[in-house]
Amino acid sequence: MPADEHAPAPPSLRQRRRAVATQEIVDAAERHITEHGPAALSLRAVARSLGMTVQALYHYFPDRDALVTVLIAKAYADVANAVRAAAETASPNPAVPRFVIAAEGYRRWAITHPERFQLLYGTPLRSYEAPADGPTTRAVQQMSAVFQRVLFDGFTPEQLAAADTLPLSPPFRAHLEHLSPNGLAALPPPATALLLSGWGHMHGLVVLEVFGHTSFLGDHQAEVFHMAMCDLVTDIHRRIPAGHAHSPG
Repeated sequence: MPADEHAPAPPSLRQRRRAVATQEIVDAAERHITEHGPAALSLRAVARSLGMTVQALYHYFPDRDALVTVLIAKAYADVANAVRAAAETASPNPAVPRFVIAAEGYRRWAITHPERFQLLYGTPLRSYEAPADGPTTRAVQQMSAVFQRVLFDGFTPEQLAAADTLPLSPPFRAHLEHLSPNGLAALPPPATALLLSGWGHMHGLVVLEVFGHTSFLGDHQAEVFHMAMCDLVTDIHRRIPAGHAHSPG
């Protein structure tokens, strides 16, 4: 049997043209957000920037929510790729935990793309509601998986289950145990609680910087963030009992 007998047919000319036009619309929408902020996004403004009518744009995106969903999923994917690339980059200082390197990749993306970061974490767009279990949810899970891996590499499930945290209420523990298997449910509840706490600390510092609340630190913001992330990892890891841990992957 020829190897390519069941290979998918190449996209048609019409499909290729549609893909190109769709990408142009997404690129124009990202430029509009960068120049005017997420709240100013409208299909009419995007269409005008491309020399299209808004009716023509509807052939590619039936409403603003459809375009916003693509933009949010793409932003999450881009920041996840930045975090992954940072985590996989060899550090000049082997003593620096990979979580810290990954967190610094997250920070760099956010301060380089503040408007797209605000699209993800700023004031929610009026009347927008992300589709349940849609592309935005999957994109968040991809980024969470990177941080989960670099924070808990080398620890066994038994160690993570025995992590020293404040007692979790039965309802909260039950909720964590029933999360989607593609998300945080792969972790024992105590480890999930530690990951969420660490995420909140890391993300909070980045939000403060992106929104200008730590500008009084001037050029020292990166150093403060680095110190905070090193302390965070040290605190989390000391809460996990020693054992016969696997070598970090």
